Amino acid sequence: MAYAIFKTRGKQYRVQVGDVLSVDRIEGAENDAETTFDQVLLVSDGGQPAVGSPLVQGATVTAKVLEAREHGRKGVAFKFKRRKGFHKKLGFRAALTKIEITAINA
Repeated sequence: MAYAIFKTRGKQYRVQVGDVLSVDRIEGAENDAETTFDQVLLVSDGGQPAVGSPLVQGATVTAKVLEAREHGRKGVAFKFKRRKGFHKKLGFRAALTKIEITAINA
């Protein structure tokens, strides 16, 4: 069971080949395009894992873009100050890209 941990846009993801996940929007990505993540923190091929300090040299994670423009669930940012009558409600939807992991290269 090979897996890897990679970092993109300040977030870390643990993935295996065939996993489908949503990451923060990848600029310039189009549907059915290949993308490569080179900031790999850990790679394991079933034996002893290779841990980088901070990155594993030469390791990459390759993914196929399934949906370039996706929106996440609606989130609400609510601010208020007690006893002052101040409250502000702001909604947002995160811009995401849905990808499928195709290869882990150590």
